Amino acid sequence: MESLIKKADTLIEALPYIKAFSGKTIVIKYGGRAMVDPTLKEGFARDVVLMKFVGMHPVIVHGGGPQIDGMLKRVGLEPKFRHGVRVTDQATMDVVEMVLEGTINKEIVSLISRHGGRGVGLSGRDGNLISARALTKNEWAHRIGMVKEKKTPGRSKRAVSESGYGMVGDVEEVDVQVLSCLQEDRFIPVIAPIASGADGQVYNINADHVAGAIASALKAEKLLMLTDVQGIRGIKDQRLSHLSRKDIGQLVKKGILKEGMLPKVHACLAALEGGVRKAHIIDGRVSHALLLEIFTDAGIGTEIVA
Repeated sequence: MESLIKKADTLIEALPYIKAFSGKTIVIKYGGRAMVDPTLKEGFARDVVLMKFVGMHPVIVHGGGPQIDGMLKRVGLEPKFRHGVRVTDQATMDVVEMVLEGTINKEIVSLISRHGGRGVGLSGRDGNLISARALTKNEWAHRIGMVKEKKTPGRSKRAVSESGYGMVGDVEEVDVQVLSCLQEDRFIPVIAPIASGADGQVYNINADHVAGAIASALKAEKLLMLTDVQGIRGIKDQRLSHLSRKDIGQLVKKGILKEGMLPKVHACLAALEGGVRKAHIIDGRVSHALLLEIFTDAGIGTEIVA
């Protein structure tokens, strides 16, 4: 009986959050171990379907770095990185498209369907969802905290060769019409971070950045980043449960925020600037991480506000 009462208490704790977020858009960047471990994959799909059933509008943007690396090696290609960016020539781009759109995206949609949801797989090319352009060195350096961003006019084809990254893109514009239509019809969009430019070039785009841009365009209630760390850590390596933009700036100055976390934080701050109310960095290795962060008072990750 005691265990049943605890379950009832959990539901009561979740009630005000269910009421507050019903009808609101929640953008989820899906990545890390949660995309690899079979049990976590099943749990993620169930959590997303539950969110939809209680009235929320989840939108999923997924990555797939480890899976791409594995396929590249299987076909005899060596993964190459520069400043943490996957150098993407045509052969690599073919593999990226195959893995992201043809394998991972369809698997996520199938998992959602298996648990009673209505998933729809998309990439940035579908319905003109994302317009892209080449990512320049200055832009990426800004995102990983190396230099201030400098806008370079007339990028297009010339920028592809000058960036040193090949067919790696940046988000130029997001048109959410196709997502709005899907949400109205009770579908769950699942988006692969691939898009085309005005010149017809296909680009591989950082999934964190795509998630932030889509959250901004949808004016989402929340952006949730699933990672393999327990949120943002402080000076004493403790998890910081709540941070402001000013707090983030101080952590960067002190060198506490660095390396792989910086692009995620940059995407979160850009989303907040674009109108998203809150961004969260959470540990996707924890079972039911999404529900624990959204529906409980304490949460399990780091909440970032403007």
